[in-house]
Amino acid sequence: MAHLKRVACKAIDGVALKLNKISQELWKNSEMNYKEHHAHTILTDFLENQGFHVDKKYKLDTAFRATFGNDRKGPHVAVLCEYDALPENGHACGHNLIAELGVAAGVGIKAAMETSRQPIGKVTVLGIPAEEGGGGKVILIDKHAFDNFDVVMTSHPEQTDSVRPNLITIQRVTVTYKGKASHAAAFPWKGINALDAAVTCYQTVSCMRQQMKPTWRVNGIIKKGGVKANIIPEEAVLQYSIRAPNKTELNVLLEKMSHCFESAAKATGCKVECKNSDVPYLNFIGNKELASTFETNAKELGLAFDEDRMCSEGIQASSDIGNVSYIVPSLHPVFHIGTDEVNHTRGYAEATGAAAAQPYTLRQGKAIAMTAVDVFTNKDLLQRIKIEFENEPQRKD
Repeated sequence: MAHLKRVACKAIDGVALKLNKISQELWKNSEMNYKEHHAHTILTDFLENQGFHVDKKYKLDTAFRATFGNDRKGPHVAVLCEYDALPENGHACGHNLIAELGVAAGVGIKAAMETSRQPIGKVTVLGIPAEEGGGGKVILIDKHAFDNFDVVMTSHPEQTDSVRPNLITIQRVTVTYKGKASHAAAFPWKGINALDAAVTCYQTVSCMRQQMKPTWRVNGIIKKGGVKANIIPEEAVLQYSIRAPNKTELNVLLEKMSHCFESAAKATGCKVECKNSDVPYLNFIGNKELASTFETNAKELGLAFDEDRMCSEGIQASSDIGNVSYIVPSLHPVFHIGTDEVNHTRGYAEATGAAAAQPYTLRQGKAIAMTAVDVFTNKDLLQRIKIEFENEPQRKD
């Protein structure tokens, strides 16, 4: 087992320059949800050249599946790539690095499988678009892309190193207020101001924060507020991200928010329409057996985890990997890339394209590859992973 892990890590080191070029190419050509055509080409070409069987445009135009091995001979392990970016801020969440470490892990796992004297299973590198609100994983779940995996693994850049990040449920809501336009100076009394409704809503939600649990998050923007100052706005639009630790608490919070949305309409005489996203993200259910195995391998590579900081600073986010964790045992650590900048900022975008991020990224790829070797070669481990998964109470809610 130790020999196969060394083989995996050596294989990753052997393509380190190519991996960096991939990351740089994605970073320089950032693409939004479901438009990641350049990233799709770069990643699939690399994996084909590395000897994987690649299905391009797998179930979605910018998704792909790259496979090696035989799942009739052992476990089927999936490593995920993300590669969509944010509007204006580019790769400010580091998905270029997630794609890099995903293909790196795939290369390492394949090398270990080829070195093994007997078939040990199958690896799939699954390329998934639109994590940033587009719900790529949710849609691929519905299309049965995750049906045959025994274990799913990925990792995400963050402000600290943690094997147990707090990924919570999120529902995105678009709130639209309909009023009546009028000349704002000559006949204001003939208008119904939709912007007033939006501002009242925003303030009401902010006032409600006193009654929110520390683990709840409600973040919003006014996306549309009118077209000209001397026209009373007849339509205003807000977008909210509403988060809670689990589905049960999210429903409670959503009801509180609906009262805020509706009361603003009543106060201003507007009509209100609320539309929930079709792809809500569930909370992530960690698998302790899988996480502990990864932690052991990462520590062998020199990684020190800081779970206390993760808890004390209340760092939490959301991802559609949560939906995956409800149907397949999943691993989703987060890792520091050597910067004090925070995700979703221009400073973090610069950091994800910097050379300094590379050692951290490759180490994550190696740790995932080493963990895959454990899953392939330790039948008792996989059994424990599956028993824990089947007995997870959150999956039965």
